[in-house]
Amino acid sequence: MDSSEATLAAQMGRGALFSEACPSRDVLRHVTSRWGVLILVALLGGTHRFADLRRKVNGVSEKMLAQTLQLLEGDGLLLRIAYPVLPPHVEYSLTPLGEELAAKVEALADWIEINLPRIQQAQRQVAASVAE
Repeated sequence: MDSSEATLAAQMGRGALFSEACPSRDVLRHVTSRWGVLILVALLGGTHRFADLRRKVNGVSEKMLAQTLQLLEGDGLLLRIAYPVLPPHVEYSLTPLGEELAAKVEALADWIEINLPRIQQAQRQVAASVAE
């Protein structure tokens, strides 16, 4: 592979991400949080209202859903549209940047699901060796 084909991470030696002051760490934390991953994957299916997302992302509290949506919106990954009606009607969708990222996050989630039996076996082996 020539240098024009090298990834940005390879070109930078991943130095910025490993720096404590790197702003990419905040985005990484927002995206890879338990709720961030699930929200991004859920929104790959299209626009959702708040209550629809809460049902789809089973187990998330209203507070955590609202906070995570705000963080992802602040990172430019989500579009929030509030309609001036009563009761309030708010819809969330992915921006083009969010769609690009969500596809990568979905690939990670798919890998985990596909490999879950192997992961669980490894977990059992580690637990058994610790118990000995």
